[in-house]
Amino acid sequence: MTSSQSPQEQLARLLSTAYGKHAAAECIPQELEPASAEQAYMVQQAFLRHGQAQIGGWKIGAKSAQGPIQGAPLPAQRIYPATSVIERADYPVLGIELEIMFCFDIDFQPGAAPMPEREVVRHVSSMAASIEIVSSRIAGWPDVPKLSQLADLQNHGALVSGEFVAYDAAFPFLNPAAHLTLNGKDLFKGSASNPAGDPRRLLGWLVNHCSTQGISLPAGTMITTGSYTGIHFPEESGLVIGQIAGLPTIHFELA
Repeated sequence: MTSSQSPQEQLARLLSTAYGKHAAAECIPQELEPASAEQAYMVQQAFLRHGQAQIGGWKIGAKSAQGPIQGAPLPAQRIYPATSVIERADYPVLGIELEIMFCFDIDFQPGAAPMPEREVVRHVSSMAASIEIVSSRIAGWPDVPKLSQLADLQNHGALVSGEFVAYDAAFPFLNPAAHLTLNGKDLFKGSASNPAGDPRRLLGWLVNHCSTQGISLPAGTMITTGSYTGIHFPEESGLVIGQIAGLPTIHFELA
């Protein structure tokens, strides 16, 4: 790092280097911590640029049904099909969350006028179950500043994609039945809910966020929308199976 680099570029390089080494970075120096969400989003883009990573998807979420929305781009090289093997050693910490993801049927280009949520949802074409691998490049996580976590791709490690089916507007997004197991042992079973409420409310924010950030959102981009099961930190290796009623089952091997 050189003194001519901005704090955002310095932090992005630090996080990207740790990401490439499958390691946790040192604690972030206070002078590099983002001071706003806008700065954190700048770090996200520089993170991908330093790692020469293409955007393969997005994660979006909110802490409550009326709460503010945040998101992060997902590096394409860390999006895996179901039945993949995920190596625990590749992640400084590893949590799993069962989620629902969506795809659009059109490209959304940057610079357009803000688009209403209803119009965005009209272009949802397909949906699937997904399992996000939650991880961090920051030592001491999760006890680190929230804006630093946002800069660190919002604690993203990897995404396992289930099989997509046609979008169903009548799907019970508020309370689907969900089941998450590891080696046949229940991690979660029962009526599930997303802290954001109906996850489709997040999609309009993403389209408009990408537009203002100058980022294209191509048709078919995977967009995962937050946990229905909370986060679980597996204590053993083995077969992870996730089921959300009405969607194809998803599974992978945690090695």
